[in-house]
This record gives sequence, structure tokens and C-alpha cells, in this order.
Amino acid sequence: MRTLNRILTGTTVAVALGGAVLATASPASAATRNGACQTGEFCYYFNSNTKGSVSDFTGSVGDYGTKQPGCFDFKGKGAGKGKCIKNAAASVWNRSTKTVRVYFNSGYSGTYQDFKAGAKGNLKASLKNQNASHQFSPSNSKRVNMSYALYKASGGHISCKFDGYTSTSGRHEGIDIARRVGSDVHALTSGKIIYIARGFNGGRGLSTISIYNASLKKTVIYLHSAPRSSLRVGQNIKRGQIIADEAWHGVSYASAAHTHVEMRPGYQKLASKSVGDPVLTNPNPNAFWVSQGYNVR
Repeated sequence: MRTLNRILTGTTVAVALGGAVLATASPASAATRNGACQTGEFCYYFNSNTKGSVSDFTGSVGDYGTKQPGCFDFKGKGAGKGKCIKNAAASVWNRSTKTVRVYFNSGYSGTYQDFKAGAKGNLKASLKNQNASHQFSPSNSKRVNMSYALYKASGGHISCKFDGYTSTSGRHEGIDIARRVGSDVHALTSGKIIYIARGFNGGRGLSTISIYNASLKKTVIYLHSAPRSSLRVGQNIKRGQIIADEAWHGVSYASAAHTHVEMRPGYQKLASKSVGDPVLTNPNPNAFWVSQGYNVR
């Protein structure tokens, strides 16, 4: 089923891309949408050839939602009115002054189709009724897989997605990426180290590296891997710099070694609790990682 290929985002967030902030539509701005395709808007149509009900936007949206109430829906008169637009659009009209990219996956990833300012047309076969996000002024820079960027060499693999627990109680607040014990761990963003806990192998030995990026107003926190001895609080870290070795600090078994990567809004020294905690503290980070040039895989 095509839904298995989706990279889901639970919230829409503003992403910084190409030096400009692209504001995702919020519930407040969504309230001004009226189902008429007006100057400055990007519009989906329920049917091909710009027919049927319209859903109009003035900004990027990383996840439309799938259920009423709350999803972004078709608001104009005609076929499809009231339906959620995710995986339900057939054509578009870009009445904005910017290129708009329609993606197969949520979080601005997967196969895509670009519509230049003023363009009107049908979604291609791989996107018709398979639209999951759209982005104004998309970056053309080549993205790399997050799992590769963390370990380099032959890369790693995501062993647990955000909020992806299946056999553990609680809400998983980060993304777990694994390769092999001892593998170099690289920083995914630049910033200043604001907290280090060195830990040790075993369930009680949690390690932490917290790196705050002031321009992004985000803290990226790495758990379970062994911080390099040279790291110090206050040290500036460059994107791609080696900061740790994969280990099993705070993990019960060596076979389960991984690096937990967690994005937290603002200045945060500690990761959110995941195991046994039923409440998500962090927003879904996928759109943030895409904005930083990564595929979340």
C-alpha cells in the first residue's frame, strides 16, 4: 500500500530553506482559505483539468492531515468538497509568484513535480491522488540520507522512527539510527555544545551530547553514543564533525547499539523522556531535517 511509503509528520512547522523562512500554514492562516483560487495562491483541484472543488494555499505545508476535523480539505464548490486533500488531488493552478513543488511524501520528500509561477496542469501519474506535501520556492540542492550523514562510510539505517515504538511503552521523541559499535558519529548540524554526559555501556549509563544552534533556535541531542574525549561544554561544533563513537550507553544490550538523534525547539540541555511517557514533548522533526538537506531515511 502506498501509505507504507509515507514519511509522516505530525505537525506542520516553519522551515528555513535557502536563507528564507518558509512558513507552513497554521490553523489560524488556514481559517482564511476560502476555496477560491486567487492571485498569490497555490491551488489543488479535486479533478483533472482544474475541475472540481478547490483547496487554496499561500505557504508550504509539510503534512495535510488525513481526517476531519483538522485536515486541510477541499473548500470550493463542486466534486470533492469537504474531502481531505492528502492523496486526493488531480490538478493544480499556481497563481503565486514562486515555483511550488508537490511531493509524494509528507515532510517534503519522495518523487515530486514542480509548477512554475502561473503554471496550470494535471499532476503526473505518480502524484495524481498521491500528494502528501507541497513547498514554495523549493531548494534544488541535493539531499543526503540522514542515516548516511550521521555515520558516513557506508552509512547506517533508521532502527526506530519518530514516535515509532512498537513493543515499548511511551512516545519515541527522536530518531534512532544504527550502524555498528565503534562507528564514527558526525554532527548533523552546527552549533555550540551546551551539555555533555559521558555515560557508560549498559541500561543505567545514558550518555548525552546537546548542541544548540542559535540561528535555527533548535537543540539537537545525541544519546547512547560515546562522546569523544576532546568535547567540552562551550565548544563550537561544525556540521559533519565527528563528535562520538556508536555505543550502547543507556541501552541494555550491545546488539541494540544506536544513536538517538532528537531535535528540540529552543535551548534544551536534556532529551525528552520517551520510555513510559505517553505524551509527545517534541514536534515531529521530519520537516526540520528536510530543511537541513537530509532525507529522513
